[in-house]
Amino acid sequence: MAKIKGAVKVDIEKCKGCGLCVEACPTKTLDLSKEVNSKGYNYAYMADPDSCIGCANCALVCPDSVITVYKTKI
Repeated sequence: MAKIKGAVKVDIEKCKGCGLCVEACPTKTLDLSKEVNSKGYNYAYMADPDSCIGCANCALVCPDSVITVYKTKI
């Protein structure tokens, strides 16, 4: 069976930094940035991109639908 590698794309200008995606991530790939977007929110980003498995839990729990998950076979 092929392994899956994931990648998370966050629309940082629309992210409100609620942290639900960070808590939902089983591999602790996501974290909240120390930097802020134009609205003053600490946005989510991939802190550990190599650990992403493409499960899309983050996108499912995002209340603002600002997360897109891409999957590739490796």
